[in-house]
Amino acid sequence: MANSAQARKRSRQAEVTRQHNASLKSALRTAVKKVRKSIAAGDKTAAAAQFQVSQAVIDRIADKKIVHKNTASRTKSRLAQAIKALA
Repeated sequence: MANSAQARKRSRQAEVTRQHNASLKSALRTAVKKVRKSIAAGDKTAAAAQFQVSQAVIDRIADKKIVHKNTASRTKSRLAQAIKALA
């Protein structure tokens, strides 16, 4: 347990940051799920449109270092590959 005032404040700040980061990660996962849902439906144009929206979300969260840039890049690559594979 934090004993000094400074440590108590840092504990409060860390909790706020943790909640904010968790919210951003959740938004990332939701964006990816929306694209995967469009891919599963088999609609290439809808999947591509959803991918454009999700790509911005993924990049924004990677820029804030919530997830590593390579993780974001890999995710986008796999989604793009799945969309391209649709007939």
